[in-house]
Parts: sequence; C-alpha cells; structure tokens
Amino acid sequence: MKAFAFLLFAVALAAPAFGEVLNRCSLAREMSRLGVPRDQLARWACIAEHESSYRTDVVGPTNYNGSNDYGLFQINDYYWCQPADGRFSYNQCHIDCNGLLTNNIEPIVRCAQEVLRMQGWSAWSTWHYCDGYVPSIDDCF
Repeated sequence: MKAFAFLLFAVALAAPAFGEVLNRCSLAREMSRLGVPRDQLARWACIAEHESSYRTDVVGPTNYNGSNDYGLFQINDYYWCQPADGRFSYNQCHIDCNGLLTNNIEPIVRCAQEVLRMQGWSAWSTWHYCDGYVPSIDDCF
C-alpha cells in the first residue's frame, strides 16, 4: 500500500500542470476585475464557451495555413502571438503563444482586446453564436 501511495505521489509530481477550466461567471468576474467593460462580458463569455469551452490550455488543430489558435479565446499565432517553433508571426500582441495558455488570464484578455480593437468581434469564427441574444452575466455579480 505504501508503494502504491508513493507511486501516485511521484506521478502527481511528474504530471504536467493542466490549464484552468473557467465558467461563464468566473470569466465574467475576472474580466470585470481587469477593467473590461461590463456590456462586453456576456459576448466574451460566449466566445470563450464556443472557442475553448472556457479552458485556458487549448491549442487548436493546425489551420489551413499552418497556423494554430491558442488559449481561452483561440488567438491565432500568425497574427497575434509568436509560436515557440520560431515560425513567422506578426505578433501584434507582443507575446509568446505559450503566454496565452496560462491560468493568469490578464495577458490573454489584453491580447483578445487588441484583436477586438483591430478586427472587431467577427475575428472569431464562432462569432455567429454570439451575435444575437447571449445569456446575461448579471447573475454572476
């Protein structure tokens, strides 16, 4: 029994850290704390739900152009972040793509806000799910 307990402990230490899974309200509260306008929070929650299921550690499958999408809002590495393999990127957010996979969502939110500022909501392919009625986040506060 002691050997089994030790083995479980050793595996737990060796296991990689998994990303955080947020939910609509935890995301809305955290984004509000970071200064995101309240009237945008329900849309951001909708995008995160459809892009990553509120997971911070998601790297999407390779796109047709060889790029990948990272994190909570599936931000594309060709335009917004620098991939670890050194591929060309415009890196408009001035961040390594792995910085979009952290449980600290501040850099993720700042980059997503830059995407919104430069390209609008339609930058996200899942926007059509979030362009009409979205559930209120009022019950989160």
